[in-house]
Formats: sequence, structure tokens, C-alpha cells
Amino acid sequence: MSKRDYYEVLGVPREAGVAEIKKAYRQLAMRHHPDKNPGDKVAEDKFKEAAEAYSVLSDPEKRQSYDRFGHRGVAAGGFGGFDPEIFADFGDILGDMFGLGDLFGSGRRGGGGSRRGANLRYDAEISLEEANQGSEQTIQVPRLETCAACRGSGAADPASLVVCDLCGGRGTIHLQQGFFSISRTCDRCRGAGRIIAKPCASCQGAGRLRKERTIRFRIPPGVEDGTQMRIAGEGEAGGRGAPAGDLFVVIHVTPHPVFKRDGRDLYCEIPITFSRAFLGGEVKVRTLDGLEKIHVPEGAQAGSSLRMKGKGMRSVNGSGRGDLYAVLRVVTPKPSRSNKKLTEIFRQLADVEGEEPNLEDRDFMDRVKDFFA
Repeated sequence: MSKRDYYEVLGVPREAGVAEIKKAYRQLAMRHHPDKNPGDKVAEDKFKEAAEAYSVLSDPEKRQSYDRFGHRGVAAGGFGGFDPEIFADFGDILGDMFGLGDLFGSGRRGGGGSRRGANLRYDAEISLEEANQGSEQTIQVPRLETCAACRGSGAADPASLVVCDLCGGRGTIHLQQGFFSISRTCDRCRGAGRIIAKPCASCQGAGRLRKERTIRFRIPPGVEDGTQMRIAGEGEAGGRGAPAGDLFVVIHVTPHPVFKRDGRDLYCEIPITFSRAFLGGEVKVRTLDGLEKIHVPEGAQAGSSLRMKGKGMRSVNGSGRGDLYAVLRVVTPKPSRSNKKLTEIFRQLADVEGEEPNLEDRDFMDRVKDFFA
């Protein structure tokens, strides 16, 4: 018997996304599951058909092969047929159907049903100078830590931890649902396999207490805005001996009043006078290392930039530094009663220039240069 098109089985268009495919399959699985239709062979066949279609269309590689070659493509690639393992990735689908919660929770927890501690995030704000040089940071982080009194067990003493009588210490309960064998986390011990007869007085059986911890770490030179640093094991403590989570520090570099950053390179503006732009000469430029001199060539134009090699940001991997580009901004003085001499000089300059000066005329350029000299 020829198979129906998988997209037709799920009732979705060929361009459907993963979420739409999952939703369609979930609705069909709940409608046709054998436990909801006992003795109905048609419903069981439709359930298997939907599961097979979903196992192909939910996998990018299988779906691509199916779109190109149809059922032959997935059969040739070893993809065809009903695959019960797909339910291991979507316990929420069957969990809602049977009301069992996390069907596969025992496989997602740490040893003994304990969960790994939660990861934490801290936003650190530093200056551009600190980003260039690197810096030592000390922060205060509120977090859950292992209770020292019970060492995380939650029990007043070792004898207060007894084997769970519901799951027999396994932490999971096995149920038979039709042709599925399903495991779920034990409700009584929550997967630990042990229950606390007498809770610890310090943590009330939780095994963890909220405290504020001082953490020191180093920010390496050259970090960029938005860099995320992972500090292993400095998150919240895990439950009942499970490993702690991690602390993620997100670096925020505050805007600088002088410099703009582009990777390892820096840009800044330097104001120069009209005469300095024409005649050239040395000017002082602020860098991250202090004031330094740079030579402005004759006839420098507003908006042009001068490169200062190796005066940019340090590299995170230690491979040298970027460059600093000083962008020239020519400042034109405003006429006023207090600078009559300067006004007279510019009037003389205007006479030298003429009405429409030809900037390619060497005689003209020489006359202007002689005027400023």
C-alpha cells in the first residue's frame, strides 16, 4: 500500500515551520492515541502514521531528503518507519496527554534526581581605559549556597534520610500505557530515591540557603562591549550534591567622551586652526596613553584623518594593538570686536585670494603661503 504524503498526514503546508509541525502532530497524537481509543485499529494506525510523519518532518536532514526524493529518499537514507525514540525529545507532548508531567525527567536530572544549580548573570560596567588595560573586579552576588549544617542533604542527620517507599529508592515510577513503557519522576521523593524524615533546622530541609558571596575575577585587556565571561561553578548551588551552576558576567563598556571604538581601532576629533591646516605643523593629540604629538601636513583638509599606529585598543588574544585615527576638524574663528586684528588679517587674505580663487594655480597657493608666513 502506498504511503500518504507526510505533509498531508499532519495537515500542514510544505513550507510549515518546526513549531507548526510539532503543534499539528501533538493534536493528532492526542486524538488518535490507542489509550484514548481502546480496540480501535484505525485510530492506532493513524497514530503510528502521524508519528512516522513527524519523525521525518521534525528532523532537518530527513525532511530535506524527503522533500527531494519523497518516501524513497527517507527509506534509502535509513529514515523510514515508525520511530518510538522521537518521544524522548518531546515528553511534553505525551505528558499532557496522560497527565504525567515530565515523563522523561529522570533522564534530565543529575545523579539521584538532583538538579544542577541555576546559572546567574551579572552586568559589569567598565570604562574604555579599563577595557584597554584590563581590570580586577570585586562583586557581591546573592545566591543559593549549600547548607553547611546538613551539607546539602536537607536532613537533620544521616539517619533522617530513608528510602522512598513509593519508588523503592529508584527515583522513578514505571507505567505501562498501551504499547508504551513510560517512566516518570516519583512524586513523593521527586526523583531523589530518599525522603527526609526529620528536616535540617537551618535550611528547613531545602539543603540550600540564600547568602551573598564576594567574587573576584579579572577582565582581560581588549574586551569589547557585550562580551560575556563565564565563571564556572560560581552560580547557585545544586540540590542535594548536584554541581553548582555558572556565573556569566556581561561586560558593558561605557561611552567615552573623546574616543569612538571600531574593533581594535579608535577614532577621535582634533580641532586645529585654519592657519595650522594650511601651513601644517605639530599638534597634540590625546591617546589612551596620554598626550602625544602628531604632524599635520600642509594643506590638510577638514575631515581627513591622521593614523597613529599602535595607539588603539589592545587585543584580547595579546596580538598587539589597533590604531588611533585623529580626524581633523578645522575651527573657523568668529568675528568680534575683541579680535579686530584677526579680522583685518582675513580681509587681507580675501584680497589675496580674489573673488574666485583657482586652487590649482600654483602662483595663488604660493601667494597665500607667503601671506601666512
